[in-house]
Amino acid sequence: MASRHLGKKGIQASFRVGLVLPRVVASTERQISSTIFKRASESVCFSFARYVNGFGFSSLSNWSRSHESFPTDTSIRYFHASRETLARRKEDADRLVSHRERKKQTVKTKGKFSKREKKPDMPPVEAPYVPPRLKRLAKGLPEKTVDIFEGMTLLELSRRTGESVAVLQSILINVGETVSSEFDTISVDVAELLAMEIGINVRRQHSTEGSEILPRPPVVTVMGHVDHGKTSLLDALRNTSVAAREAGGITQHVGAFVVGMPDSGTSITFLDTPGHAAFSEMRARGAAVTDIVVLVVAADDGVMPQTLEAIKHARSANVPIVVAINKCDKPGADPEKVKYQLTSEGIELEDIGGNVQAVEVSAMKSTGLDKLEEALLLQAVDMDLKARVDGPAQAYVVEARLDKGRGPLATIIVKAGTLVRGQHVVIGSQWGRLRAIRDMIGKTTDRATPAMPVEIEGLKGLPMAGDDVIVVESEERARMLSEGRKRKYEKDRLLKAEEARTEEAARTETESEEGFVRVELPIVVKSDVQGTAQAVADALKTLNSPQVFVNIVHSGVGAISHSDLDLAQACGACIVGFNVKGGSCANLSAAQASVKVFHHRVIYHLLEDIGNLIVEKAPGVSEMEVAGEAEVLSIFKILGKRRTEDDGVSIAGCKVMDGRVCRSGLMRLLRSGEVVFEGPCASLKREKQDVDQVGKGNECGLVMGEWNDFRVGDVIQCMEPVIRKPKFISSESGAVRIEC
Repeated sequence: MASRHLGKKGIQASFRVGLVLPRVVASTERQISSTIFKRASESVCFSFARYVNGFGFSSLSNWSRSHESFPTDTSIRYFHASRETLARRKEDADRLVSHRERKKQTVKTKGKFSKREKKPDMPPVEAPYVPPRLKRLAKGLPEKTVDIFEGMTLLELSRRTGESVAVLQSILINVGETVSSEFDTISVDVAELLAMEIGINVRRQHSTEGSEILPRPPVVTVMGHVDHGKTSLLDALRNTSVAAREAGGITQHVGAFVVGMPDSGTSITFLDTPGHAAFSEMRARGAAVTDIVVLVVAADDGVMPQTLEAIKHARSANVPIVVAINKCDKPGADPEKVKYQLTSEGIELEDIGGNVQAVEVSAMKSTGLDKLEEALLLQAVDMDLKARVDGPAQAYVVEARLDKGRGPLATIIVKAGTLVRGQHVVIGSQWGRLRAIRDMIGKTTDRATPAMPVEIEGLKGLPMAGDDVIVVESEERARMLSEGRKRKYEKDRLLKAEEARTEEAARTETESEEGFVRVELPIVVKSDVQGTAQAVADALKTLNSPQVFVNIVHSGVGAISHSDLDLAQACGACIVGFNVKGGSCANLSAAQASVKVFHHRVIYHLLEDIGNLIVEKAPGVSEMEVAGEAEVLSIFKILGKRRTEDDGVSIAGCKVMDGRVCRSGLMRLLRSGEVVFEGPCASLKREKQDVDQVGKGNECGLVMGEWNDFRVGDVIQCMEPVIRKPKFISSESGAVRIEC
């Protein structure tokens, strides 16, 4: 008994402290199996291994600390158990799981066709709001411009653009070019193509190293206010009469002429720019390509708005100015006044110690032209104008038009190099092979030298005025460069359209909140030349007002076609044809499609007609206007059923002093100049008869709703709602606007 008791206590003590039994003898094994589970309802035989290495009895020790004896239902680890015990063992949630069973469960849950547990039907939990990540808008990104030149290495281009050499090499492979090393040189065309693919603007730099540099004629741009005699002055210099053939007597295109000076025998290239306010972009292009600006100011009119604008363009282009004071033969001419006005605008004339020459001329009587010629040649000698003669040409598009028989034509001025017939050129996003080169007289020539204005044909499309002319070596290179520029231009156009749409939507939302109503006026613009079409479109956009939005849906060159009519009919637009012809078929189709077509040759008449159309289409603003005034002369009171004054009605006996008094209007009662009451008219009678209105000088009886406190001498104003339309205003300088 003692040995049994000691054996039981020793084993329990070992269980309590969680010891590991390194070796259990056979007698002790029998004692445990016969003693520990004597009180169990079912007989379970444990057979401990002789060597139990690494097995801890922590679960048994934890239980033994709180109980003096072992339970019958315990969740311990079983060895050689019966079937019933094994079944209960599987249902036990707190049992220890072996590594093999855990691995089987993991493989089963990760299986391909494992059964998913059905989630209980619970209401959805509202997730916390996470603000979206702000995207960086394309318009906020600054446009980077890099300088490229002929013979630059791929490594140099990578440094300037900030793109890795590997990316540039992959782009080269895609476009069909191969470069073995990053130190290999590439052409300026390939460099531009690479820059366009990564979204960077380029500026071409041309080197004059090893080229023949010779003196060239000056390029002179004639600028000034409208009707100050610019074209007449050019006609006097070249003995022609272009001004007499201009529509409306004003210049509306950019013209390029070569004038041979009779005294010196030299030639000067002149650019004639329009003076109307709508052609500001044309004047800016003329100042950008010129060497000298001739500022024409009428002696009888003085400095005007377009004169100041011409001075601004010349200063921004850093071009010297020669002042020609025209119309000095007129009786009201005052050249000294013109010089004083120019001095006040910052023009330092030679008379006061400056460096700006001023010449008094008369285009009608051809006086002072020799002095103007001398001033221009002296200015050109001081500037020492020279240009590269050999090598590929650099040119600038002055104007572009579409000819019915010859196709797209572009008037250009060569700045450097020599342009040869048969070369492949890229102008803006258009390309072509020069089929013919003609001078301004219309004579065909094989080449064009610096400062020579020529007209070229053979382009695939119509370029924009102001584009640069680039000579490339092959047709494939020209086509590739043109396609790359088209993609970039289209991307820029879509970005600008998206910005304009966003701004218009924000403006519309603001106006709708404030109660404004704004309608849209879509317009299709067709003109004879590209520069004029752009100028007309810009001039029409200036007619935007808070009530009418002018939307230029299309601007093109050429006659009005059926496709233009279909576009106008689809979007409900009107068509503006400036200096173009509309055939009888097109006019008939426009009448059938109910499309308004405006044909004009003078910019004044065009802007006036479109301004009147905007005024007609504008919804207007509703305002209250005083329709008439009446003075209270006497007061009549009618008692009610209760025979009290509070229950009665006061009738104001009035006389209409101005305008008319209407029953449907809003009545405003003024006493000593202050508004006392506003309300509707309950009754209006004249000679005991109900009337709708009473005219000036007549007497009437008037009852105002909910107001009986009339006094003799009160003034009653009749207010009527009116629709206030905007006004079309045109200034003397040609500037127009819509005033709401």
